[in-house]
Amino acid sequence: MARGLNKVMLIGNLGADPEVRTLESGSVVATFNLATTETYMDKQGNRQSITEWHRIEMWDSLAKIAEQYLRKGSQVYIEGKIRTDNWEDKDGNKRSMVKIRAQSMILLGGRPDEQSTTSSYGSSNVASHTPPAEKSTSSSVDDVPPFLADDDDDDLPF
Repeated sequence: MARGLNKVMLIGNLGADPEVRTLESGSVVATFNLATTETYMDKQGNRQSITEWHRIEMWDSLAKIAEQYLRKGSQVYIEGKIRTDNWEDKDGNKRSMVKIRAQSMILLGGRPDEQSTTSSYGSSNVASHTPPAEKSTSSSVDDVPPFLADDDDDDLPF
């Protein structure tokens, strides 16, 4: 039987502070929109930008970290999975929404209230969580992905 891979890696900036709520079950969920911007040169040599917005969902310990450290404008690296919610609206129309269920994140840049562009979180800037239904043998990120270690900021899309 063939298996598939559902993995998303994003670097972007929060459009607003995370919305955090506690469910009746006691689980904590944080949601926010993340903007990723791609910049390229068009045929006329003009610089163009395309911004995509992604709906991010974080659960439990990761949601609590998001609530404590993430603010509008925060730059963050997210790893997760694509999920689609399907429902019917009040008029009986079928609706769907694509979201990213974050499994880990790395806080990039400084704290939102600082002007610094380097992280002041030290080794605590890496967080990971796997929801109970998706437990795996690894629940933390030990190393920064190689493309984040490069100091050449000229290629960053934001």
